[in-house]
Amino acid sequence: MEELVSTPMRDGVNALCLRRSLEGDFSEVIRHLSVERGITTLDRDQLLALPVSAAGKAAIDFMLRDQEQLQAYGFAPEIDCVNGYIGHDRQGLMRTDVCSFHVDRATDVADTYLCTYAGASSIGVCHEDVIPRARVPAVRKALLADFGGEDDESFLEYLTESFYDLHYDALPGARTFCFGVGHLWRIAIDYPGNPVPPCIHRAPDPIEGDPPRLILIG
Repeated sequence: MEELVSTPMRDGVNALCLRRSLEGDFSEVIRHLSVERGITTLDRDQLLALPVSAAGKAAIDFMLRDQEQLQAYGFAPEIDCVNGYIGHDRQGLMRTDVCSFHVDRATDVADTYLCTYAGASSIGVCHEDVIPRARVPAVRKALLADFGGEDDESFLEYLTESFYDLHYDALPGARTFCFGVGHLWRIAIDYPGNPVPPCIHRAPDPIEGDPPRLILIG
């Protein structure tokens, strides 16, 4: 964990991974959860109160240990149960949900930590294999119409304020990579002065009938 947190990102490397094998039965944890559709943040007391077997307890301990170790470094990761995404199918002018390729943004130095404990994992893509969605001609035309002005600095500010500049479309033949299950990732985000490009990634598209996912994010 210390190496993952302390290793500087440089020379274009914008994602680091601590590869691990999971300990415990995470599917059992999911079966004992009662969650609504959407994203439910799980706290320590709620997890420890679940009536799980020794294997389920090992899974809970694994997640809580990750959370506590990152908290010790000053981060604030959450353990979430993702049971689909509310509004995923009701996009406006441009798709901007977490299942769209995007980058994270902060106003100061920061990274994103991600781990999938159960379910489909996140997907990354190379910068060379995407186009900013706001530059796709048909999309840009619609955004300009909504903006009601010219394609100038004010329009760029509008894109930033609306977070439209954070999303990308993969080009044909794009090189993608799977974050996998159990591995803890640290990915670069967009902040002023970041020496490396932010990592472009997305959550997996929800599939009807799939069980909920268990993830850590922060």
